Amino acid sequence: MSPAEDEGPSGIHCRLDELLAERGMTLTRLSELVGVSVVNLSVLKNDRARAVRFSTLAAICRALDCEVGDLLIRA
Repeated sequence: MSPAEDEGPSGIHCRLDELLAERGMTLTRLSELVGVSVVNLSVLKNDRARAVRFSTLAAICRALDCEVGDLLIRA
């Protein structure tokens, strides 16, 4: 089985919840800014995402004024 097919934890943690709290921003507002549904952002926020587009990462980082390394960290 290749790593992409592994059903276990990815070893990556998304700090979206922490970054939103630091900026006083809601998931709904972020959704409006980046054009991604609240449901999809929630999946990312709760570490349940299996994939994420680079364009989505870039949009989130622009909206939160952060780098990808601030958003995604090794768990």
